This record gives sequence, structure tokens and C-alpha cells, in this order.
Amino acid sequence: MKILVTGGAGFIGSHTVERLIQDDAAQITIIDSFNDYYNPSIKRENVRALGPKVVVREGEITDPQFVAETFEKGHFDAVIHLAARAGVRPSIEQPELYIDTNIKGTFHLLEAARRTGVKHFVFASSSSVYGVNKKVPFAEADPILQTISPYAMTKMAGEQMCSNYSHLYGIKTVALRFFTVYGPRQRPDLAISKFSRLIEDGKPIDKFGDGSTARDYTFVHDIVDGIVGALNYRSGPICDIFNLGGSQTVTLNELITNIEHALGKKAVINQLPEQPGDVPLTSADVSKAKSLLGFKPTTTIAQGVPAYVEWFREMRARGIAVC
Repeated sequence: MKILVTGGAGFIGSHTVERLIQDDAAQITIIDSFNDYYNPSIKRENVRALGPKVVVREGEITDPQFVAETFEKGHFDAVIHLAARAGVRPSIEQPELYIDTNIKGTFHLLEAARRTGVKHFVFASSSSVYGVNKKVPFAEADPILQTISPYAMTKMAGEQMCSNYSHLYGIKTVALRFFTVYGPRQRPDLAISKFSRLIEDGKPIDKFGDGSTARDYTFVHDIVDGIVGALNYRSGPICDIFNLGGSQTVTLNELITNIEHALGKKAVINQLPEQPGDVPLTSADVSKAKSLLGFKPTTTIAQGVPAYVEWFREMRARGIAVC
């Protein structure tokens, strides 16, 4: 199978490609911009570790010509679309950038898929689309009446575009709503990364609110299981949506405690008010993914945080700045 993985040099993307190339019959192409949202050396190290079997095309999904040329050369059977501008707070500061990448970029990919006959398209959405959902846990059938950040809005737009292309052109699309993915190689702007780096260096960490906000943390290897399940999902509706969560809601205070234990150091807390755009709770109902994708998250936060810390310290020892 010929598979395109957008964002394949990044956190979730590199883990996904690593899993896919275990199948000798798979032919993998990566699109990645290697932008400076965080240290590009981390992404280049991710790609180097994947070996020569993977084709890497460096460019922007916002460039329709680059996308079209990639599809024409690749003759792909399936697309796993993970590339995106991520993060709630940065999206509030730069909404146009998020619209360009996450909406227009997704459009260019779907258009290229339509023109070249791709029949299976997996789209990385986000739990942020649920907004302030008072029903817990969040289920795919829950009505979504209001998103509360530009990032969430762009992910909901991506889901709707997938629905359009399924209905109009017969492309099988599967949208995966990720719940707070973490683990080795994760972006430096995410909480576990920032907190680990600052606590390790004896610097204060910013804690927004009283620490009671909670997230459904999902270890990256479990997420990859769900992505591969979606890639192989050929039955059911031509357009479908699944939650991928860790089934373990962890408060901010509990997260900090786990990081302290993994590092063997205490955090210095800089207490701040709650941030706009943040939701108080995310919690995934993954029963649908378990039933149809064979999704079974197994990694607890107590296991996953030490795995991240081990990678973080190894990268530092090799002189690669995790920032």
C-alpha cells in the first residue's frame, strides 16, 4: 500500500510512520514543512531515525502546486493527514495562520486526493471541538454547538470538509478526535514538555488556575494503534468519526506530581489565573473506537511520563535542544 503521511516528521507522525514501515509491503511518503514552530532539529532527527525506506518531501500543504505534484508522483492508496498548526493559545494570537494551514491546507489535500483517485483519507481532528461540553465523557454523537478557540474551529472545519468529500466524491474519510497526546518526541510547547524542562532546570512553572482542570491524557503509542485501526477501517459509513483517548482523566495537579516523581525534583510554582480558550475538562468515550477499530489504550500516566522524561534527557545528552 502506498501511503502519504502529512506531518510525518513530527511527534505523532514519526511514531505513525515508524509503525507503518514495519510492514515491508508499505511504501511511505512524508510531507513536512520542518517549520520553526519548534526546533526543526528534533523533526530532522525523527526522520533520520526512520531510515532510507521513507520518501520525504519538504514543503507546505498551503502550497497547492506542491501538494498536487506530490500526489501525482506518489499514486497514493491512502492519506493520513496529521500536519497542522496546533495549540489553543497560539491560535488566538494568530488565527489567520491556523485558517491557512488547517483549513486551506486540508482542502488542498482533499482536492489532490479527489483528482488522483485516493479512496481512503484519515484526518487528525481534536477533542477541542467539543468546547465546554457538560456531558461527560464526550461521545462522537454529542451535539457540538460552540467551539471556543480558532484551533478548535479549524479542526471542526476539517471534519466537515471530509464529510463533503465523502458525500460528493466517494472518498472514505475517518476523522479521529485526539485527546491530549503525549510521549517521547512531543512538541516542546505542550505541558509535559514545558514542565519537565523547567523543573529539570530549577525554574518556576506557570500553573494556570487552581490545578483542577483535567485532561484525558493519551500515550502516543496508543494513539498510533487507533490511527492504524482507522487506516484499516473499510466497513461502516463512508464518513465516520472516532474519539481516541486514554480513558484516564488527570488533573493538572496530578500531572505535575507525576512529572516531579519522574524527574526526582520538586516544581517551583508560578500561580496564574485561568487562560481564555482553555476547557475545564476533556474526557473521552472510546467505546466506539474499541468496538470498530480495536482500540485499547493501555499506557497509564504513571508509565507514560517517565518514558517522556527518558527521551527528553537522552536528547539533551546528545546536545539536541528540546525547545
